[in-house]
Parts: sequence; structure tokens; C-alpha cells
Amino acid sequence: MELRHLRYFAAVAETRHFGRAADRLHLAQPALSQSIRQLEAELGTPLFVRTTRQVRLTPAGEFFQLEVARILESVEAGVRGVRRIAAGRQGLVRIAFTGSAAHTELPRMARTVKRELPGMALEIHADLLTPAQVDGLHEGTLDLGVLRPPMTGDGLASRTLSTEPLVLAVAEDHPLADRPSVSMSDLRTERFVLFSGPDSAVNDAVLRSAREVDFVPIREHEAAGISVLLPLVAADLGVALVPASVRAAPLAGVAFRDVTDAPTVDLALVWRADETNPAVLAVLDVLSAGSPVALSDSDEVDR
Repeated sequence: MELRHLRYFAAVAETRHFGRAADRLHLAQPALSQSIRQLEAELGTPLFVRTTRQVRLTPAGEFFQLEVARILESVEAGVRGVRRIAAGRQGLVRIAFTGSAAHTELPRMARTVKRELPGMALEIHADLLTPAQVDGLHEGTLDLGVLRPPMTGDGLASRTLSTEPLVLAVAEDHPLADRPSVSMSDLRTERFVLFSGPDSAVNDAVLRSAREVDFVPIREHEAAGISVLLPLVAADLGVALVPASVRAAPLAGVAFRDVTDAPTVDLALVWRADETNPAVLAVLDVLSAGSPVALSDSDEVDR
């Protein structure tokens, strides 16, 4: 039994007329009649009652019509799905966000993809620091990363999404919480909560800015992500310098204060430079359209 036999049967079953079905199929009527007889012979039962006045379905034909409709619809759905995937309109894209970006970029990006690519599924990985995202991109467990440069390794392309200053996060009852703003030198004797890992872009900015005013931050605690860092600050176990976008997700017990001479950090969208997955490329395209930066002429990062 071939797929064409099912299509031939469906046309005759719908029109109840071999001549009209043959015209619809652009097929000679004798060839259509022969194909239906072959199908009936293979099934071992008549599917149609034929008279000089009419063609009607047998009980077996009525059942078979329902089953054939389901089969053909499944085949067509499969074809549509394959074409959508090939065109990058359907699929799964795995995207990671550094802690603060999950509060700002994640909603915007997810809404854009949902609106422009409704058949696309996003697998979200939140609160991943830059080193973990770079490893995921290199290992193929992530497709896109929203992270803070610089990055190590080669083979990655990126575009800057934003640049923002660091702000001070302190416990609400900390003496610095009473001040409208502070300077880096005001933090000389404070104990810090820093991000864990050797390649944190925020840590690098904090250490660099502290060196400029001649001190080295006292590392009291480390946190794997912003979701752990802020509770440590709320418990008054140290102060922290965090990207200003963290203010979008306040935590009870934590106060944020501007730092007059604060360093800045970038936020970038990163992907594999040799990416060929149509779904990933389609997501990059729609994010480009909704972003102030152009992604179509991506620069390769080689560090």
C-alpha cells in the first residue's frame, strides 16, 4: 500500500464519483479505478459499492475514510513541521541569562520570540555566570548566552546589549544605607560578598575599581549567583557591588545606593560564530529586529 493509494481513495470517498476524483487528481479515470481495485484487493474487502447511478462507501469504506483522513493529516503536519524547522520557524533554542539579565532582558526577549516565532520553544537557564555560559556554548549544551564580557576561548560571536554602572547593595540597617550615594573609597574597610569563580566580569570590575583608589576588597563570602548574593547582603554578611539592573528585582532587607565613581559592565548576547541551526539563527534575527544593536554582522570574539 502506497501513500498515493490513500490519496486516491480519499478523493473518491469525498466526491463519490470516479470521474470528478480523477479530474481533481489530474489522473486518467481508468488508472484511478485500477488503483482503487488494487487497494481493495490488498485489504481483502470492497470499499465502494458501484452502480451505474452512484458510488457509495461500504461500512468498511466508511471506517477506512476516517482512518485515511487521520493518516493524511498526520503526514501533512509532518511535512509542515519539517519545513518550519528548516526555515527556522520552529524548534528548541536553549538560552542562558546571567543573574540580573534575567530580570530585564529575559521578559523582553521571550515576548519577542513568542510574538515573532510562535512555534519556537525556549529552554531558559537563569542565574548562570559568564564562565558557565561560555562552557555551555562551547560544549553545545547552550545555544545563546546573555552574559557579561570578557569571555575566554574562541569561536564565539557577540553583540553588546547594554552598558550599566555597578551600584552598592547593603543591608537596610547598614550605616551606608543612610547615605544617598557613596564613593569607592567609602568601601575601603567593608567586607564584601563577591561572585564565586575566577572569571566573573563583575568581580573583575570591582577589583579594578578598588585598585584605582588603593585598596583590595576584603572577600568575606562568595555566591554562585545573584539569587544567593543578595540574601547574604540582606543578612549583613557583607556589602556587594552589583549591576544596576538588579534594582528591578528588589529583595526585602537590601538597600541599593549609587556609587559616584562606580565601574561599568557590559551585557552581551553571545552565540557560536559558526552556528548553522536555523532555529538559533531565526531567534537571532528576531532579537536583532527588537534590539538597538545589529546582530547580522556579528564580530567574532577570540580571547
